[in-house]
Amino acid sequence: MNTRIKADTFKDCRGVGCPMNLVYAKVELSKLKPGQILEIILDDGAPINNVPGSAEREGHTIREKTKLDDGNWSVLIEKA
Repeated sequence: MNTRIKADTFKDCRGVGCPMNLVYAKVELSKLKPGQILEIILDDGAPINNVPGSAEREGHTIREKTKLDDGNWSVLIEKA
């Protein structure tokens, strides 16, 4: 059985286009303390290709990326 990292907060961005999903990720991360985890749900395609890389460029750490059964992605981002 997988041991999942526990997220401190959650944002569902299914159906949210770029760049708004990145904006939502930034807003949620701004509410967290360093070391806390945001779980964000992203669509396949441009969102999963863009949001994690943007978060990493801002100094955050991608702790986990998991493809969900519905084809979307769960991404765990640790705030820098």
